[in-house]
Amino acid sequence: MKLETIGKSTLKAEVLSIDIHGIWLFVEGKEYFLPYEEFPWFKDAKIRDVLDVQLLHGFHLHWHALDVDLDINSLENKIEYPLIYK
Repeated sequence: MKLETIGKSTLKAEVLSIDIHGIWLFVEGKEYFLPYEEFPWFKDAKIRDVLDVQLLHGFHLHWHALDVDLDINSLENKIEYPLIYK
């Protein structure tokens, strides 16, 4: 018997943990830590909104309710993609 996935992508992103310092993400086999100092959008957000992350196109993280979009490359290469929040 052969299993097939029809209609939905198998690409996944999920929040593993939320603590007083930031959030841990697991995306396509890799873990990422997003500290609140660098990603303040998540600090006072509702837990359900932080947990509701989607991986689009294999590289685009999207939190609809928070209106936050991050590229995986910006998490892996912080020097090349400095995040500036004002």
